[in-house]
Amino acid sequence: MIAYLHGFASGPGSTKAQYFRAKLAELGLDLAIPDLAPDFTHMTITSQLAIVEPLLTEGSILMGSSLGGYLAALVAARYPERVRALVLLAPAFGFADRWEQRVGADVFARWKRDRTMTVLHYGLDRELPLSFDLIDDAHGYPAEPDPVCPALVIAGRRDEAVPLPAVEHFAAARTGRDLVVYDAGHELTEVLSPMWQRTRAFLAGLGVA
Repeated sequence: MIAYLHGFASGPGSTKAQYFRAKLAELGLDLAIPDLAPDFTHMTITSQLAIVEPLLTEGSILMGSSLGGYLAALVAARYPERVRALVLLAPAFGFADRWEQRVGADVFARWKRDRTMTVLHYGLDRELPLSFDLIDDAHGYPAEPDPVCPALVIAGRRDEAVPLPAVEHFAAARTGRDLVVYDAGHELTEVLSPMWQRTRAFLAGLGVA
């Protein structure tokens, strides 16, 4: 089973998800793309785990973008006997601790007080409320999971959402993690073709593609 875990405020129809699905289909491979936030307002790491974990089969390969990349690494660390390899695109390690910086101290304090905040859902192109439970719940999980399986880790040098040092730290922490850095932003959509070439080579090394 190969699955793609989309990022925060994204969805199964994301550009990267559909691009990789089409490329894998050319090789006769299916790509599962679960909706990780059917109830976006009440989305948490725990709720996303509850969606991904039942999909796992022995030898699963997980791809993930941004928050989905973090989630993929977390799932692999929790189920080392089931997850064979990872492809992580700008994985959002330590994302919960960066929210205050992202929205500003005053907005963050109001969010914590009021328990909900309106944010733009990029996949739906409209604003939706988001519960502060996402932050509370996230602090119950490691900021940087430590899966043992091989991982292809892709990052953008101009990524303003996920600092490159955070991704570099993960990649350097264990052997078997191959870091590729492109001159790109967080979305990485400007480097789809080279990302696919590296991903296909990585999968070929596993005997998959």
